[in-house]
Amino acid sequence: MNAYARRVTRIANRPASLGPSAKHHLTSLDTSKVAQRLVVFTPTAADIDYLLPQARRQMGGGAATEVVHRIFRHNPDSVWAIARRENFAAGVTRAEGYVAYLMLNRAGMDSLFNGTFRATDPDLSLICRQSETPAGIYVWGIYARGVIAGGIPLTYEKVCTPRYRDVSLYARGATADGCRIIEALGFALGANHEGNFQSHLYMFERGPRQPKNPIYDTYAPGAPKEKVSVTVARSLEDLMRVISVRSAVYVGEQECPYPEEFDGNDFAGVNLLGYAGNEPAGCLRIRCFADFAKLERLAVRREYRNLRMGTMLMQAGVEFCRAKGYRYIYGRAEKNLLDYYLAMGWKPLKEGRRRVVFSDHEYVEIVFEATPNTDAISLESDPYVLMRPEGRWHMPGILERSAIRPVSRPSANRQRERASA
Repeated sequence: MNAYARRVTRIANRPASLGPSAKHHLTSLDTSKVAQRLVVFTPTAADIDYLLPQARRQMGGGAATEVVHRIFRHNPDSVWAIARRENFAAGVTRAEGYVAYLMLNRAGMDSLFNGTFRATDPDLSLICRQSETPAGIYVWGIYARGVIAGGIPLTYEKVCTPRYRDVSLYARGATADGCRIIEALGFALGANHEGNFQSHLYMFERGPRQPKNPIYDTYAPGAPKEKVSVTVARSLEDLMRVISVRSAVYVGEQECPYPEEFDGNDFAGVNLLGYAGNEPAGCLRIRCFADFAKLERLAVRREYRNLRMGTMLMQAGVEFCRAKGYRYIYGRAEKNLLDYYLAMGWKPLKEGRRRVVFSDHEYVEIVFEATPNTDAISLESDPYVLMRPEGRWHMPGILERSAIRPVSRPSANRQRERASA
């Protein structure tokens, strides 16, 4: 039940110049300037009676007035009114807009995530009272047209009190414009709660933060040159960077024949690309088999070997395999570097260390016994997770955004139109 100002919608529709980051992030907005023009206050029953019919006409539906009154009586923090400061100061206290939140307890969050939650008529047993700390805060409704939309961040301050400040916010995007505005405020598509994931919900994560990106997806453009990071090679340009690194190390330094180094497997595996700042500096190839994965072709440019990039790439490779559910990871170590791999937890594959020689170097087979991640990719994984880009299973992909569109089969519709023409 969201109605937004057209002005805010136009802002949200502008192309972002800095990629996908939020343009009006709730935690960075200067509310002191907004507060000079607008005020947020607890509405009266008359305010609710006045605003809700307007909101329903604008949105084409929503919760009944008596339902909102019931929720408001249960927890007065659920609804916040917005008005122009000049009107409020002059004694005209009638609300001109509102933002409504549902303070969901653990059962309420479970209901939200298992699809049984009735947003138009919530069960009070799922809603916290004012004296209780919720498990999640659901953005129930926004009605803020014109300049009143500027008061939305002021209502956010009301859910930043000590009782609420570590509780994440959740929302649904009912329309394309609504989705853009939610994203502009810092909400991310794809919500988690106690191991459950819903691809259609938006989440504004709060509370103690843990590093979100795994070690194999840490590259961010613009990092200082001493910053070491890793990403999955996903484009031909990325693969060219991998080939450049391996050419410098193996073909240039070790004089490995070109056809032996580039053996026809680069499009059959996953390549990790290591960066020093923005400079491609190292790489590692991963190939996956039935019950084991194989790490190979580790290379680090000479000038970056003091940054421990090789160790980071090997750790990233192991974590990548754990995310895919592998328990055994196979590799080969040059004989003179065996102790280096043993120090990282690798073991000789068999007693006697089978001797392997190729491209003029002697190798020893090694294995790493891994414990798969608790949320490793499997047949039980969310289908949208299985559609995400390789190594980006921890964040929503483009196909999840497409899921908000109705099932319309536009190509079939066009065929019918041509047939009837």
